[in-house]
Amino acid sequence: MNSIISTPQPFPHNFYATRLSPNRTMSFPSNVTSTRKRKADDGDLRSDDRMSASPSTSPAISSQSLPLQRAIKRARSGPAGRPLALPRLLETLDADALRDVLRTICEHHPSIGTEVVNAAPRPSVTSALEVLKNYESALQASFPFGGNSTSDYSYNRVRQPLMALLDALNDFTPHFLPPNEPQPTQALNFLDGATEIVHRLPNWDSFQNNLHKQTAYEEISKAWALVLREASKRAGGMQLQYGGWDQKLAKHNQQAQGRMQEAVDELNSILGWMGGDRQPQQGGHRGHDISSVRQELLSGTFGAGLPVRVGPW
Repeated sequence: MNSIISTPQPFPHNFYATRLSPNRTMSFPSNVTSTRKRKADDGDLRSDDRMSASPSTSPAISSQSLPLQRAIKRARSGPAGRPLALPRLLETLDADALRDVLRTICEHHPSIGTEVVNAAPRPSVTSALEVLKNYESALQASFPFGGNSTSDYSYNRVRQPLMALLDALNDFTPHFLPPNEPQPTQALNFLDGATEIVHRLPNWDSFQNNLHKQTAYEEISKAWALVLREASKRAGGMQLQYGGWDQKLAKHNQQAQGRMQEAVDELNSILGWMGGDRQPQQGGHRGHDISSVRQELLSGTFGAGLPVRVGPW
């Protein structure tokens, strides 16, 4: 019984043999390898399709946008010329250049000129006289050095700035005359300064060349007469009585060698008419009308012969 159940001996195997098995190279069919590679390529293509669904991470988009970005950077790298803006351009212009530009624009577009006239502030007496003095300075600077300053040669040298001064004087004077100038004081102040400029106009050897100054005296004298008549209608002509304009005008006429007698006669007639309407006043042993009182006040001799009253008034 034991012999039947006994464990059988294992079959001898060459595993325990000392002889080694020969090396064998395992080879697979080439069609299997190519099939697997194609499947791998298909998977890669599918993964590329999935990646291309995202614009931010797609290799195709990044490769296409890269040259555009480089082109934009290249355009911004260097400076580019451009004209100045209007505010900066106006900062570079001086007063003369700015006036020339504005004058040209107004000539080409009359409507703009009308707007400038309406928007510009009214010229003052000081600014107008300053412009005339600038023309006078240009006239004096144009005289030749040495030689006779009253000769025809000197006149020809300074004729252009002389005409410019006379033209400016003829343009500014009507601006300060009534009815354009409603204030007689402003008109008288301008005429006072303009007459001083006329006095300083050069005298020439030739009678023909002196006609410009003669004409300027005639025009300024008529302007004085017009303003004096208008001033006599305002506040009873008080500013003519006590403003000292009679003395100023008399001095101007003296410097003009009597060529402003028309204005002097106009003022004398106005002051005489004002003084004739007043009745003489009793003052001590003599009477005083308005004209004599005014003259004594200006000369500082008023009340010299009157007794001094003391005590309660």
